[in-house]
Amino acid sequence: MKSAMAKDEEHYHILVVEDNIGDFVLIEEYLFDSLLNLNTKHAESFKAASNYLENAEYQFDIVFLDLSLPDKSGEELVLDIINRAVGIPVVVLTGFSNLEFGIRSLALGASDYLLKDDLSPAILYKSLLYNIQRVKFISELKESRSKFSDLFQLNPSPIIVYDLETLKVLDVNQATISKYGYTREELLSKNLFDFRPKEEADKLPQAEEGFWEKNISNDQRITRHIKKNGEIIDVEINPAIVKINSKDAGLVLVNDITENLKYIRKIEEQNDAFKEIAWVQSHVVRAPLARLLGLVNLLEVSEDEGESETNDLLEYIQAAALELDKIVRDINAKAEKISSRE
Repeated sequence: MKSAMAKDEEHYHILVVEDNIGDFVLIEEYLFDSLLNLNTKHAESFKAASNYLENAEYQFDIVFLDLSLPDKSGEELVLDIINRAVGIPVVVLTGFSNLEFGIRSLALGASDYLLKDDLSPAILYKSLLYNIQRVKFISELKESRSKFSDLFQLNPSPIIVYDLETLKVLDVNQATISKYGYTREELLSKNLFDFRPKEEADKLPQAEEGFWEKNISNDQRITRHIKKNGEIIDVEINPAIVKINSKDAGLVLVNDITENLKYIRKIEEQNDAFKEIAWVQSHVVRAPLARLLGLVNLLEVSEDEGESETNDLLEYIQAAALELDKIVRDINAKAEKISSRE
């Protein structure tokens, strides 16, 4: 707030639509009393006001509008000026005789109304600041809602908003429609139970109650959902609380992890196969190899003891070699089986 001595140093561009030159001069004086950098344009008719508002050269912060002009007045005037002053607050100036309509002009889209007989520098300045900030706030709120809507609809992951008490679906994004195969109308007729297979449905109430009692905002759960075509998918859900029309609602961000779990299961199966191969190599293969080495030593010792014993030893060596060959073949078969899963 400015002090009694200081003037507002912001730059303001104001359109005053007033056919009475005396009222215009008074309004301008009141504005200069509070504003240091003021640029005003005066329109004495609806046509002149329209020319200003439709000219891109002029960017007004606020419009002060008299209710009675030579070429237009009343409700038609208010509506036509508002339609041209897009994004600009319009403050209606009225006399006591038009007080009732001044109030009604708010329903038509006017930002405020002021009684001419009650005007003062303070009242005019207060109305100017309030209505400019109000329109700015509304514009920022609309932009914020638009950004939220874009983030909601364009998010690549399914998002489901639901009533915390009934678990009824309140809203979904496009990714939910694409993932589950339902139309938007079909999804809005469902509740959270409809997304769960029968064997999973009983777990939902307990899971919901447990989450909201803990109130853990980053809680993550893995469960299963069923699509319209009957396909069951593994999902990770990330729930949160949001405000919908000033009321708490639940929101779940759904991440389809079906393929991830399949991949993990495949890796686990491959690890089990590798463990089996490692055991075979360390225990089974070592035994015939040890026997072969022993037989070779015996050959070296007994090579002078006769051909018969040598032949027996060779048969033993051959049997051990065949055994080892079979083990190697089994190892290769397991390795090929692992490769075929990739």
